[in-house]
Amino acid sequence: MKRYIIGLDAGTTSVRSVVYDLKTHKIVALKRAKIRQYYPHKGWVEQDAEEIFFMLKNTLEDVISEMDRPLDEYVGIGLTNQRETVVAFNKESLKPSHKAIVWQDRRTNDFVDAIPQKIKTKIKEKTGLIPDAYFSASKMKWIKDNVKRASDLDASKKLWIGTLDSYLACKFTGNFVTDTTNASRTMLFNIHTMDWDDELLKYFGISRNNLPKVVSNSEFIGEVKDIGLPLLSIIGDQQSSLVGNGCLSPGMAKNTYGTGCFIMLNTGSKPVSSPKILTTIGYTIGHQTTYALEGSVFSACSALNWTKQNLDIAEDFESLDKKMKALGDTSGVYFVPAFTGLGAPYWDSSAEALITGMTFDTNKYTIMRAVYESMAYNTKAIIDEMTKSNHISLSELRIDGGGSNSKFLAEFQANMLEKNVLTGDSSEATVLGCIYLAGLAAGVLDREKITKLTSPTKCYSPAMDKSTINTLYSGWLKAIKKSTNQ
Repeated sequence: MKRYIIGLDAGTTSVRSVVYDLKTHKIVALKRAKIRQYYPHKGWVEQDAEEIFFMLKNTLEDVISEMDRPLDEYVGIGLTNQRETVVAFNKESLKPSHKAIVWQDRRTNDFVDAIPQKIKTKIKEKTGLIPDAYFSASKMKWIKDNVKRASDLDASKKLWIGTLDSYLACKFTGNFVTDTTNASRTMLFNIHTMDWDDELLKYFGISRNNLPKVVSNSEFIGEVKDIGLPLLSIIGDQQSSLVGNGCLSPGMAKNTYGTGCFIMLNTGSKPVSSPKILTTIGYTIGHQTTYALEGSVFSACSALNWTKQNLDIAEDFESLDKKMKALGDTSGVYFVPAFTGLGAPYWDSSAEALITGMTFDTNKYTIMRAVYESMAYNTKAIIDEMTKSNHISLSELRIDGGGSNSKFLAEFQANMLEKNVLTGDSSEATVLGCIYLAGLAAGVLDREKITKLTSPTKCYSPAMDKSTINTLYSGWLKAIKKSTNQ
């Protein structure tokens, strides 16, 4: 009996392999490994792509060994990954020519800022993205222009370059492919024609020969070497979370509180444009693509971790929640987590992280509360922008990620949005998304079953009066102005 599906999650700070039991509909095994980040210059963030692959492969082998079940009981494997991160490598040896440039990296700020407005407009119209160093195209160009090994490989037509998923898929199966969601984050993929865009390729100096084949999010990719199981899905982590949260109908939205904060709203079968929000691909099943609006906060739980380390706070979520609630409020203290600039809806790469409003009464729990509140304020700003110009109403918000374990954050988020905030039994929606899609490809799951499996189990309802919400949020907007020097 085919009973298990494996999910691989190549995240920003760690990789993991999980086993999902189709009988109990629970994750029954998990292996995780941390990965290193390198900061060679201010604003630069790199990782070792080979290390990511070997760590992920090791966790895969370890979790299969721990389960101690015959391979013929496994349906297959799904893969989800950190998006926008770029790997350039030799198509013959599969050896990277340079460390992977991570999505957080800002080395191409000046190049992107100098893109002519005419080209910026075309990028937004064709790709749905607001030009930013966050996305992959400028990273790819930087590698081709600045890494001799890469340019030499390119000259001999041996250079492959793509997002992290394409490298991992190639290492696992031998097939150089990416999926529609990861492709849609490059600033090179036309989300209307569903193909690489020749005009944008020319501008960024990228050849089609450099890029992977684009596939859907739920299909046979290839057999994983040395394991003997099929890879049945590839999807970017935030889109995987959209599926894992069951947001399969237009108007449904999710927020993942992870390294960053990622809000995604399902808009159905047609792309919807918004001036300060990204239009992206939600997922592709068969020949049907579902689109989404997305807003990204670059620093969310990463800001939380920074604060914990620097303020020597080791409490768990429950204990910390109680201490933050006991404060009543932050007494006017605001934290703007612009460590690598501000994403949606501000789009200011020069914005600076700051804490404002401190007095002699301010303590470490005040600051921690301000950090949590910043996630809710940022989320409100993005959702307000999504809904104000697109005639889309938000009925509820489904949340996942590490930060969703904080009841304080969920309650405060519900208050700021004046909408119900919902969570499920598991905060693992990201990896569950690629698992569900693998099950869909194998025919062991269908959309109706996925909808049932993702039904929320906990609801946080708004309980704050409008006047207080307005007062608190106006303070946030003032803090943003200080961060952006407006």
